[in-house]
Amino acid sequence: MEKRKPTEETVSASLKKLDLSSTASNPNSSRSISTLQSSRFRREKGRPPSLVSLCVGVLGRHLEDVIGELREISVGFPAHIKLAIVAIARRRKLLNDDLILSLVDSSWEILDISGSDVTDTCLAEVSKICSRIRAVDIRFVVVYITLSFCSRCFQITPAGVSELVQHCKLLNTLRWGGCPRSNYTARRSLGILKPELIDLEGDSWEELDAAEIAHGAESLRWLLWPMIDNDSQETLATECPRIIVNPKPSPLGFRGFDVPIEAHSDTALDDSIVKDISPTTWAVGGFAPRSISPCISGTPGIELSMAERFRLAFLDRDTRLAPKRAKNARQRQRRAEREMLMSSTNAKAIALASRATKSFHG
Repeated sequence: MEKRKPTEETVSASLKKLDLSSTASNPNSSRSISTLQSSRFRREKGRPPSLVSLCVGVLGRHLEDVIGELREISVGFPAHIKLAIVAIARRRKLLNDDLILSLVDSSWEILDISGSDVTDTCLAEVSKICSRIRAVDIRFVVVYITLSFCSRCFQITPAGVSELVQHCKLLNTLRWGGCPRSNYTARRSLGILKPELIDLEGDSWEELDAAEIAHGAESLRWLLWPMIDNDSQETLATECPRIIVNPKPSPLGFRGFDVPIEAHSDTALDDSIVKDISPTTWAVGGFAPRSISPCISGTPGIELSMAERFRLAFLDRDTRLAPKRAKNARQRQRRAEREMLMSSTNAKAIALASRATKSFHG
């Protein structure tokens, strides 16, 4: 008999008869599929960086050399490239008002200025331009637990938070706190988050727009406050029940809501922006971030007290300044010896005689 050639109808019918669920009963086949998926994941994870990421990395390594001309250089940059430069500048401790205002773009949806020198004036200006912002981080992030580094969190005050809430109506996630000064600012800003009604006169309340009779952070849902006190937490739970404080991500969600990636406390807000850029970009110039765990080594879950953190900060600062103190001590000793030679006649005569003896033997 002659064999008939398979047609499109017979091929499609054969494909429909395939039992794709047989992998569940066959462990070997499921294992092979998982192996293929893991190998594909490793290939994606180890893929080479794109040309754009390499160029942004080069610019980030030499960022301090082009800060003055950054406004002219970045005119044609896309919004995500500008945001990546801001993220690199924040990691290199170069982020300030001038830099962020030279890169600000109206299409930004996240803003991470944690641990930077950005002030209220800049935050207010950025809030007016970037009205579509959904997530903001103004925390003080501890990279070096040193006393001198805490001064970097004094820049944002309740005035800046008020401007942020007033202009960014889509704000969904807010991160603040992190040090005593920042916690004080957060406590003073609690009233800004509360919904309040404005007294308006009119013939009928039905003619008024909802945006005209109320103000506050109406769209705010997630609040990350690492060192929140009990009184503030109780105030938020009573007067702002819609705001979820320090949510814990779970596959099942949190109180029926899926926690967005912006509300995860274990990741930086701008990590997704620089995920394809090499970390060596912000480790140039001798700066290598050293994250010091707040837990005692060997006993996870036990947090260090504030006094212990300050003690470790003092020891770290003392270790870093030890070479400088030794150099200053040697300079003071040489200066004292010169002054003694100039003031004492006998010492001066001995020094001159020794110099003459050396020249004579020479």
